Amino acid sequence: MEQEEQFSSLSNLGEFGLIERLTRDFPIKQSSTIKGIGDDAAILEFLSGRTVVSTDMLVEGVHFDLSYIPPQHLGYKAVAVNLSDIYAMNARPTQITVNIAVSNRFGIEYLDKIYEGIRHACEIFEVDLVGGDTTSSYSGLILSITAIGEVDENKVTERSGAKENDLLVVSGDLGGAYMGLQVLEREKTVFKSNPDAQPDLSEYSYPIERQLKPEARKDIPELLEKLGVQPTSMIDISDGLSSEALHLCKASDLGVRIYEEKIPVDPVILKLCEEFKISSTTIALNGGEDYELLFTIPLEDHDKIKGNPHLTVIGHMCEKAAGTNLVARDGAEVPLQAQGWNALQQDQD
Repeated sequence: MEQEEQFSSLSNLGEFGLIERLTRDFPIKQSSTIKGIGDDAAILEFLSGRTVVSTDMLVEGVHFDLSYIPPQHLGYKAVAVNLSDIYAMNARPTQITVNIAVSNRFGIEYLDKIYEGIRHACEIFEVDLVGGDTTSSYSGLILSITAIGEVDENKVTERSGAKENDLLVVSGDLGGAYMGLQVLEREKTVFKSNPDAQPDLSEYSYPIERQLKPEARKDIPELLEKLGVQPTSMIDISDGLSSEALHLCKASDLGVRIYEEKIPVDPVILKLCEEFKISSTTIALNGGEDYELLFTIPLEDHDKIKGNPHLTVIGHMCEKAAGTNLVARDGAEVPLQAQGWNALQQDQD
């Protein structure tokens, strides 16, 4: 981590002073937030529908590398990846809580920048910060965020609702976040061998942004409602397309066919895959961290989404006995394998 121009010890403020400093200027936007920060607990009131809750943890050295992720981006990403789970339930996020564990090698100014990113995400996604906690850490920086949302009872979308012959649809394009990570890791290696090197990353802005500042697809549930489409199942792509498709299959007790030629990959990423000599299909299936939404819709809804630039039909659900397969460009069927990110797998390198 680069040396900060200013470094004020966290002990100068104490826990409550630090919380007060970091959480200032977070305005309340949601009518369901009765009491936010400043008491023993937040008070929320949901007058209709269902409440959905999701939590996620980001650990330094496991989920992020501070040598190349700016603190503002880290704060923004921590919020966005949690809200992605709420959108995957076809719900609307309303509040978050933030827990942070930090060692004394970080100054107050660094945490200010993390919360600057959190504040920006709250503005973009229109959620309220209503609580959290800070504590010390002996092993680096840890961010844990809980997201709360609401959804009409008849619009809740779980992983288990897919039906045979439903179309499998994905938002956006895939593989960008993984290739952004490859670029950053390559440049980090170059920097270690030559600290005076100044990399030009301008041509890699798209994949790097996909890695460092992913966007939760707030627009997709809104778009589907506008189109009159109710997904039968849905999941966000955090661990890779293959892994998430298998989750839908397991929960819905079905098989699936995904067509290789239909998987959306941005031309910039295709070019980058050639540069790194990596299969674009492999990174789309297993790369992860794209935070796009993968969902199923009834076959009769195909015309409603046909031609939409934000959505791509990549396959269909089938009976369980048919298996879970990728249909290659030559027509061969290859069994899908969950080879994406495993949070409990330790790096042996």
